[in-house]
Amino acid sequence: MLSQVYRCGFQPFNQHLLPWVQCTAVSGSHRIQPSVIRHVRSWSNIPFITVPLSRAHGKSFAHRSELKHAKRIVVKLGSAVVTRGDECGLALGRLASIVEQVSVLQNQGREMMLVTSGAVAFGKQRLRHEILLSQSVRQALHSGQNQLKEMAIPVLEARACAAAGQSGLMALYEAMFTQYSICAAQILVTNLDFHDEQKRRNLNGTLHELLRMNIVPIVNTNDAVVPPAEPNSDLQGVISVKDNDSLAARLAVEMKTDLLIILSDVEGLFDSPPGSDDAKLIDIFYPGDQQSVTFGTKSRVGMGGMEAKVKAALWALQGGTSVVIANGTHPKVSGHVITDIVEGKKVGTFFSEVKPAGPTVEQQGEMARSGGRMLATLEPEQRAEIIHHLADLLTDQRDEILLANKKDLEEAEGRLAAPLLKRLSLSTSKLNSLAIGLRQIAASSQDSVGRVLRRTRIAKNLELEQVTVPIGVLLVIFESRPDCLPQVAALAIASGNGLLLKGGKEAVHSNRILHLLTQEALSIHGVKEAVQLVNTREEVEDLCRLDKMIDLIIPRGSSQLVRDIQKAAKGIPVMGHSEGICHMYVDSEASVDKVTRLVRDSKCEYPAACNALETLLIHRDLLRTPLFDQIIDMLRVEQVKIHAGPKFASYLTFSPSEVKSLRTEYGDLELCIEVVDNVQDAIDHIHKYGSSHTDVIVTENENTAEFFLQHVDSACVFWNASTRFSDGYRFGLGAEVGISTSRIHARGPVGLEGLLTTKWLLRGKDHVVSDFSEHGSLKYLHENLPVPQRNTN
Repeated sequence: MLSQVYRCGFQPFNQHLLPWVQCTAVSGSHRIQPSVIRHVRSWSNIPFITVPLSRAHGKSFAHRSELKHAKRIVVKLGSAVVTRGDECGLALGRLASIVEQVSVLQNQGREMMLVTSGAVAFGKQRLRHEILLSQSVRQALHSGQNQLKEMAIPVLEARACAAAGQSGLMALYEAMFTQYSICAAQILVTNLDFHDEQKRRNLNGTLHELLRMNIVPIVNTNDAVVPPAEPNSDLQGVISVKDNDSLAARLAVEMKTDLLIILSDVEGLFDSPPGSDDAKLIDIFYPGDQQSVTFGTKSRVGMGGMEAKVKAALWALQGGTSVVIANGTHPKVSGHVITDIVEGKKVGTFFSEVKPAGPTVEQQGEMARSGGRMLATLEPEQRAEIIHHLADLLTDQRDEILLANKKDLEEAEGRLAAPLLKRLSLSTSKLNSLAIGLRQIAASSQDSVGRVLRRTRIAKNLELEQVTVPIGVLLVIFESRPDCLPQVAALAIASGNGLLLKGGKEAVHSNRILHLLTQEALSIHGVKEAVQLVNTREEVEDLCRLDKMIDLIIPRGSSQLVRDIQKAAKGIPVMGHSEGICHMYVDSEASVDKVTRLVRDSKCEYPAACNALETLLIHRDLLRTPLFDQIIDMLRVEQVKIHAGPKFASYLTFSPSEVKSLRTEYGDLELCIEVVDNVQDAIDHIHKYGSSHTDVIVTENENTAEFFLQHVDSACVFWNASTRFSDGYRFGLGAEVGISTSRIHARGPVGLEGLLTTKWLLRGKDHVVSDFSEHGSLKYLHENLPVPQRNTN
């Protein structure tokens, strides 16, 4: 017989706990008034956010990014998630976190259902306590002694444990959901309830009514009466309820659920048993892929192992429900695993019926790794030949490139700001400049990989070399600028690195043809797969988690993009700068003719660039002089909006708008002007408010200039030169992958040299360390040997 018992509890603000409202539902009928539920939900301390959630059920979501549209969600909590490590009692902290996440989603207007294990573990804890208590009493009566002997606890039968633990488990859920002013209802089922048509209709009606009243149904198999699972008992086209995995799948399909989340104690589905050397997490699993998976043993607790979960997931997927299997026990992720899945983040294994047309990003990462290693073994002349061929293709296929770029510009019109449209635009002159820069890279790549930096004779016939090698696989994420693709690709080719490229969707057509041309150039030496363009719906945050595939992330775009990537990167170094707050200090001995030219070029030539001037520091002696007036007049003509720093504003009767922050990157025709007392004051200001990008002094005093150059701690420090010179092409590097303000590995415009690291080569003849001990036969020489001269032609 179908057993359905549910309770809803609430707690008003006066903290006086009212009695539990308990109702028994038979054949789907109950008497809770919807007005009561609405009143309870109005007390919630979590904002009620109504989101547009509706879709026709019948087909599962094809991509993770669509999961945010899921309206009805079933969350299955495995025994390993709910129970403690000793299998006696519940993991209360974990359960509280799960309840909080379910409550947040419920208060967003979603319909949440829980399928939970834990009754047996909770009951085992209670029964063990009772047995120990009764044994201790009996032993004390029989022995008459205070000291009790060691007591053995008998093996507890699972059904008895479930009967003893079910009420306590539900009471715990009630107490937790009450904290979020949400009602919960318990429903216990057996396999027969799904096979009897009348009971099945009753169950369906009860669940729908509970969801209608914003109650969270908590469903479990009635383990107190359920018979042992029979092997191979699935009916034709119907999954048998043997465990909570199959129950969750059956419930999800019966209720036309959008998403089923199965939480266990592993990260998801692996291609071989987790923990084995070659085990890899499967990001997306497709029907028919079972043959490529080797299943291990089942979980430490519970009825089903991973094979049972996969079977249940595929059955639910066939019924139109999307499925994700993920880890609900990891302390670093369990606090947000459910909400992360619903937001479409790459968590666990996503089951999909739609296979992508191309390779997954993991497969692309592997191809870039193997392709990069092949690239590094080519002769320098061969790598240079690839880059020369790509330069030729940029000019030969100019019309096709510009046609694709025109399509991007037309689609971006009205959606992108003018500075971004300018970055997106390609032209014949840009392509010609790109080709020239690529040929410079090819020329400088002749002696890059494998260059000997140091040679040491450790001992007789034992020589050590330090040589340059590629970093490995680079991930370059860039916005709006399609010209970045061939530049970065050429640098990766020259340095022998594998490359993953993730461009902005606004440049999709331009990026596609430029990548095809890059692969055409790579094909002349059979290394086509070394450079990969990520076209899947991968979020940047998900790409930043591929720490086993990516060795360095290089963001090219806005300061916000760089900050987001630095925050999202998990164990992968990020090369870049979060802001380009560039300063120019105009000294009291500056040349009138030079100042206006330098300020105009630094601020107005390309204000959206990261190396554009943002703060102009003026020596106080220059105020109210013809030089100062010329600077202001020039800025007005160029329509630059001026923001006054605090000191500058104090000198003026009617000042421009006072700056909100001296640490601002405007990226537009806006400029902060501040007054300083001397060169040391300017240096202190730069160190306090700058971003260590590019800073300039304008002066005719060589001693003052040298003092500035030596004491300013930035990646680029100039004397009488525009900030806009901070660029790989202008430095003669051919191109750059970005400008780095970090202090480790590379700094400033990063060209070919910045994409290399080193390794040590030791050549010996049967040398062992024991020969160099106190009584050994050999002594360390540590002689520096001449290094082969670098080819600079």
